[in-house]
Amino acid sequence: MSEVDFDIGIIGGGPAGATAASYLSKAGLNCVVFEGDLFPREHVGESLIPATTPVLADIGFLPQMEEAAFPRKYGAAWTSATEQSIPTMGFKGMSHGFRAAEVEFHEREQLGVNQDYTYHVDRGKFDLLLLQHANSLGAKVYEGIRIRRVDFSGPRPRIIFPLGAGESSVTVRMVIDASGRGTFLGRQLGLKVSDPVFNQYAVHTWFDRLDRSALAVNKEQADYIFIHFLPVTDTWVWQIPITDTVTSVGVVTQKKHFKASSSDLEGFFWECVGSRPDLRDALKNSQQVRPFKAEGDYSYAMKQICGDGWALVGDAARFVDPIFSSGVSVALNGARLLSGDVIAAAEKGDFSKGSFHTYETKLRRAVGNWYEFISIYYRLNILFTAFVQDPKYRMDVLKMLQGDVYDDTEPKALAAMREITRQVEENPDHLWHKHLGSLRAPSAAPLF
Repeated sequence: MSEVDFDIGIIGGGPAGATAASYLSKAGLNCVVFEGDLFPREHVGESLIPATTPVLADIGFLPQMEEAAFPRKYGAAWTSATEQSIPTMGFKGMSHGFRAAEVEFHEREQLGVNQDYTYHVDRGKFDLLLLQHANSLGAKVYEGIRIRRVDFSGPRPRIIFPLGAGESSVTVRMVIDASGRGTFLGRQLGLKVSDPVFNQYAVHTWFDRLDRSALAVNKEQADYIFIHFLPVTDTWVWQIPITDTVTSVGVVTQKKHFKASSSDLEGFFWECVGSRPDLRDALKNSQQVRPFKAEGDYSYAMKQICGDGWALVGDAARFVDPIFSSGVSVALNGARLLSGDVIAAAEKGDFSKGSFHTYETKLRRAVGNWYEFISIYYRLNILFTAFVQDPKYRMDVLKMLQGDVYDDTEPKALAAMREITRQVEENPDHLWHKHLGSLRAPSAAPLF
């Protein structure tokens, strides 16, 4: 009899877990996935970035993306609440006043990406299809089973789950925690740490027949993802096409703003969007088709993301404010990187922590870049607009927005942004000082 029931036990069947199961099953490893929910289920994080495309191609899932007819995403746009008059500070292409910035993915070629678009997705449908794909490749999938604990006291990890009035378990060579913001192993092992900088909450819903062009400067870009900034400190709204007529809309704000209104999600949502009358009017002229939901515990880190016989991936490892749609990309690319190490570990028969060094190193670098990029955006968001409009930096910024952050050294635009932000924060007389957000340097780096 084999000493284990499965090679790899995966907790969570969302994008990270399903992608890891797909890679590992294709490599011939015997995988089991335990998902606590019954799919399909609602989930935020509905807009992908181009860095997901090579992963979806690797696991053979791109044809299903096309067959599912998810809306194609050709770019992204950001709008300001007011026409601002801002000194250009020598940035080429930046006007004295601006209300919007945008990028189109076709502007920059990306290794492994052979299409000029990515996708907006209904996560209920997307996650279900991706999990079914892992199952079709050989992964054993159990839905509606919430793991109680993982026992690491023996020679092999043992995953324990309820069965009737009692418990049952499976023994595996390694456990991958892909439990999302539930952070199963992070909580069990006492690894989770709240983010000291980002403390955001979201209130969101879907609208049917929203005029997506209401705030678009270029009406031909109405089906891009839009980030609408509100005249409330560090507060923004996402606008994401889900179908031809349905649009996801969410308000992201600081916990201190949300806390006073947490019992009245509807009132809080409309109070926030009311600060942008054009956005409020467009929403009022459409039909809300889902109840309001709140998302808390937005940003956190883990003291470590791998150990002997286990690893964390996706949101179970780290979650940062989603303003650049990085969540699913980090999940898929983290699964790609981790799977490479797991396959090598299985060949050697060594699942000790050191076997996951490549995954840990590359994910640390990538998430570190994301974290600082997002932090600078909140601290001085006009700087993002300046950089994205300046030909000297535009391609480097687009590279980060495409999610192309895993295999290179630090992007040069990031280093320049860091230095300019430091100068603005340290000099009250700087022409941009009054435009600073509430976040301040030094930013907290990822803990792992």
